[in-house]
Amino acid sequence: MPLSLSIRAAKPLELEADITVFGVWAFDASKKLPDVIKDVDQALGGGLAALLKKEEFSGKPEQSFSVPTMGRVATTGRIVVLGLGDRAQAKDPQVRKFTARAARAALGDRAKSLAIVLPEGIEKYLRAAGEGVELGAYRFTKYLTGDRRPKETLETVTLVTTSKKALADAKKEVALGQKIAQGVNLTRDLSNEPPNVLSPIALAAEAEKMAKANGLQIEVFDHKEIQRRGMALIDAVGRGSANEPRFIHISYVPNKKAKKKLVFVGKGITFDTGGISIKPAAGMGEMKHDMSGAANMVGLMAAVAAVKPHVEVHALLACAENMPDGNAYRPGDVWPSLDGKSVEIINTDAEGRLVLADALAYGAQLEPDLLVDNATLTGACVVALGNTYSGWYANSDGAARDFNVALKASGEQMWRMPLIEELREQLKSDSADLKHTGDRSGGSITAALFLREFIGKTKNWVHADIAGPATSDRPTGWNPKGATGHGVLTFLALVEQAE
Repeated sequence: MPLSLSIRAAKPLELEADITVFGVWAFDASKKLPDVIKDVDQALGGGLAALLKKEEFSGKPEQSFSVPTMGRVATTGRIVVLGLGDRAQAKDPQVRKFTARAARAALGDRAKSLAIVLPEGIEKYLRAAGEGVELGAYRFTKYLTGDRRPKETLETVTLVTTSKKALADAKKEVALGQKIAQGVNLTRDLSNEPPNVLSPIALAAEAEKMAKANGLQIEVFDHKEIQRRGMALIDAVGRGSANEPRFIHISYVPNKKAKKKLVFVGKGITFDTGGISIKPAAGMGEMKHDMSGAANMVGLMAAVAAVKPHVEVHALLACAENMPDGNAYRPGDVWPSLDGKSVEIINTDAEGRLVLADALAYGAQLEPDLLVDNATLTGACVVALGNTYSGWYANSDGAARDFNVALKASGEQMWRMPLIEELREQLKSDSADLKHTGDRSGGSITAALFLREFIGKTKNWVHADIAGPATSDRPTGWNPKGATGHGVLTFLALVEQAE
């Protein structure tokens, strides 16, 4: 059942809900309580103020306090107070995180209904508030049955504001935020699907379903069409599997003349055994998430359709399954590419950069103002930055500047990495134009340098290596355990700032 989300102007304790969450800006705990929770304290006979003081609660980020009302507040069974930090520093990411935490608190309490009381000053960030609720309420329970299936689920959430000004506009912003978050959640769903369900063909079908629902254009190339068009690197990676590869092109073209054209590319390896260079068994099950970059493209285009920007947007998904059968590609092979360059295969477990190479060459032919690719590409990036940050690369100051602005708007965690030219020597081959891997040291950088070989004359290109934060082993911020959809909000911000 879809989550029902609304916003109403009301007094803090006027609405009935299983759990009521109050957002509180940072305050001096030795002085008076913030206005937003004064009514609650009064209803509890001054007990809330005493408890907050005992817990040294002062509204700092990540602080939380929860107390059952024990029937002393007729409209709700539990009060939760969440710290928002410095009001002067608040932006969309902080508000998104707050409402996501509120939704997660309701899930933890097995609540069906939730009221989130917004403190004064959040009115400018209602879209982010809507995003946070939908993102925080996300759970992937499709395959749970019997006792494992949640008995209760969050059904209704009401954002409560004490301001009645421009309530119609507020409703539109909240609704838009929810639609954007539903796009991110679609990405999460796709990445969380087991690999026996989500083959390249099934991923293409899901992309077609999304495109049809949102009035977007879509082309899907089957294996024969991939071969006919000269996408030999995608062919090479996918030929070892009984599940054929697919290449997907989703387009959004505004009614008015577009100001700019942006092309996004995603790696869609629906399962990665490593091929002939097979991976160790430990952790291989996580390779179902190796299509997170392509999943991001499906969610992004759903969000773009909701925003309706005056920007032409294309998403390209290079999808294959990397398996080791008798027809699989081998170390030592030399394959052509759509770009025309020949590539010597060194390690079949470095398959992502191969499918991206053909996709980037295709994207470059669209002559975009900005070309962006994203992929769960290298373990080397995780070694460098850990599991919570992506590494990103840019070939121009303009592309880097735009991407930095988008990152600040989204609040997603990414760190710029250098394109060290000296490392390109590692890609020289004796038998082909390029080797597709270099030494282990600097592995994320040489992967980026390899990809750069296929962007043609594109002046502005960004590569995001999302191997770490594409999944999470625990809930953090607005991200759940499992697939996170990391990257979608940044890419959407890129689109919107291009208007």
